[in-house]
Amino acid sequence: MKVNDASAAAKPVRRTQAQRTAETRSRLVAAGRRLFAQQPFTDVSTQAIVEAAGVTRGALYHQFADKSALFEAVYEEVEQELVAEIAGAIEAGEASDHLAAMRAGARLFLERCASPDIHRIALVNAPAVLGWERWREIGAHYGLGVIEAMLAQAIADGAIPEQPVRPTAHMVLGALDEAALYISRAEDAEQALVEMYAVCDRLIDGIAGRFATPR
Repeated sequence: MKVNDASAAAKPVRRTQAQRTAETRSRLVAAGRRLFAQQPFTDVSTQAIVEAAGVTRGALYHQFADKSALFEAVYEEVEQELVAEIAGAIEAGEASDHLAAMRAGARLFLERCASPDIHRIALVNAPAVLGWERWREIGAHYGLGVIEAMLAQAIADGAIPEQPVRPTAHMVLGALDEAALYISRAEDAEQALVEMYAVCDRLIDGIAGRFATPR
């Protein structure tokens, strides 16, 4: 009886088709992310992707319609992680200081976008591969909610004046995207980063009404 129990325990657990599919997709996205972070999109071949992932070309096309579809999945993963990192950093900070949290979130976003891997994927490859509209659509899908939540809470707590949340959030997101693009194209990225820190601080001060002219 004990032998039978041991034999049963030693049997490997069979994965379901859904688990195998998810694993294959994960390997392709991870391989694509490594390669797209190192090279221009056009220089990354599907053969290089399947070899790096350890799967067949058929598996690639079973998961994704083409290389662009794989890249979109990579970009979405990058956006998800970036937004989660920023949200986590904000939650770990001083909750009562909304303006400091906004500044910290903006700075972290710009710092991460300046890192080589995110810079190439999110700011170089993504607009070119996906087109401007789809690039902005994905960025807004993941980032807009965090900005709206921060603004709504700051208004509720009296940290900033009453104002329409959604359009203000769109304005902030657009400004951050443009700031990241400015830094990515600058000859001196470190100097550009410092410049944009100051610009973002002034933008947040404006949202807080600190530049309002008395009537």
